[in-house]
Amino acid sequence: MNYRQILKNVPLFAGLSESDLDDLMAIVRINEHPRGELLFSDGEEAAGFFIVLDGKVKVYKLSPEGKERILHVIQPGGTFAEAAIFGEGLYPAYAEPLQASKLLFLPKDAFLALLRENSRISINMIAGLSKFLRQFANQIEDLTFKDVPSRLARYLMDLSRGAKKTVVLPISKSQLASNLGTVSETLSRTLRKLSEDDLISVSGKTVEIIDFDRLEELAEKCKEG
Repeated sequence: MNYRQILKNVPLFAGLSESDLDDLMAIVRINEHPRGELLFSDGEEAAGFFIVLDGKVKVYKLSPEGKERILHVIQPGGTFAEAAIFGEGLYPAYAEPLQASKLLFLPKDAFLALLRENSRISINMIAGLSKFLRQFANQIEDLTFKDVPSRLARYLMDLSRGAKKTVVLPISKSQLASNLGTVSETLSRTLRKLSEDDLISVSGKTVEIIDFDRLEELAEKCKEG
């Protein structure tokens, strides 16, 4: 696996020179992690952040009753926990691999030293964190103003990027229910209803989008009352 090329393709490091990449490669650590290994806990002091090279990682919160709420599922090439190296320097959630995963780790102190020396990385970091905040704001808006069918429709539209007719769910349906802020039974009923209404067709984890326009309309719909 060409780790250097993977770093080049990460938006956080877009436009870096070969020398800059040399500096990054000098501080990274690459490790393999089994499914279910706790990478960090909510409130733990942040030691650094991660890039997924292979596999998938879920970032989640736990309610006082221990109920899990998935915030993000990080795919290969994605970064997570980068915001935690600033401010109070605490991880704001839990993280663990959904399957055996290979992760690239950037230690906090060494990376912050690079930021002080390289304005390009700093600018990219600001842009990346801004995008993360927009995603979080959209997630809060969906949970507040949209019902489960609308949230599911938005998730499928995002997964298809508004163009792919067939998508494969990257997580289990129980994990998707958690990500959408609902329970498995409600998600199953919603998938069935969208299928009966000829918006989608579902076979296992494969979803065929039959009517993009109606699905997009549902994705934009807010709760009534």
